Amino acid sequence: MTLVPSADRAELLARIDTAAAGASVKDSFADLDLVTAGFRVLFEAQWIHRPARAPTTSSDLDWTVVGTPDTLRVWALAWDNGDGNADLFRPALLDDPATFVLAGQSVDGRLVAGAVASRSDQVVGITNLFALDGGRDAAWPVVLHAANELFPTLPVVGYEQGEDLAVAVRHGFEPVGPLRIWLRKEGQPSRLSGA
Repeated sequence: MTLVPSADRAELLARIDTAAAGASVKDSFADLDLVTAGFRVLFEAQWIHRPARAPTTSSDLDWTVVGTPDTLRVWALAWDNGDGNADLFRPALLDDPATFVLAGQSVDGRLVAGAVASRSDQVVGITNLFALDGGRDAAWPVVLHAANELFPTLPVVGYEQGEDLAVAVRHGFEPVGPLRIWLRKEGQPSRLSGA
């Protein structure tokens, strides 16, 4: 992941393990060209920002922070929605003091929405947002309510694209800049030059 604009391309490429499948780069400023290094654009998006303590839309869902491996598994299966990727969320995630797996529960106690909140000293980042019914319009209210209660002094950030970006804007986010995710193409040499 690049942390400054106009990152040194050769230096960046020298630090990437291209022997493993799925080598990728989060180009945080969308200002790199990695095509000649064997990468393709996986997707482009917009960073989003929402001020701390911004008002939230009400939700019929209650929220909780996932605290056990069994509940994390239920959360992951709901997030995955049958795509076969639920194993990405391992129990060790619950031991990270800066990571909060948020679960939105219906009146009958079913887990129906959620997200992962990652706290730093300056912001809380939201990823893996989902709702089983109603899409992101159903998920954002409960997740933002939880973020306001857990981190009242921190702005909320993330990135979205397309209709998901429009939904985030409806829930008080402002687009603040582009980003690009690069993925190494299949069949490229395992050692990339910085040229």
